Amino acid sequence: VQLQASGGGLVQPGGSLRLSCAASGSILSIGTANWYRQAPGKQREWVGLITTGGNAGYAEFVGGRFTISRDNAKNTVYLQMNSLKPEDTAVYYCSVVLNGGDYWGQGTLVTVSS
Repeated sequence: VQLQASGGGLVQPGGSLRLSCAASGSILSIGTANWYRQAPGKQREWVGLITTGGNAGYAEFVGGRFTISRDNAKNTVYLQMNSLKPEDTAVYYCSVVLNGGDYWGQGTLVTVSS
């Protein structure tokens, strides 16, 4: 069982990106998924989560700009990021409860710069 995060890249301020976190392997159950990020020189911080039932919650700094969703048929969780700011530059990580255990993706770099 593993998680693969993807979708990062370079985007201009005000732009959008959609990150994906896909689970693969022998998956019997998928629980709550969290997104975190770690900016250069800073501690990792929580971005938001989505429950199995699709209820989402976000950190205050998101300010309505990000949306977390999931496609259970594809074993994939998404982080749609709009109105990106330079301070959103970070490595983004997903963490998903799979088969009762906590798994982490490898991280995907998002750079917001003109």
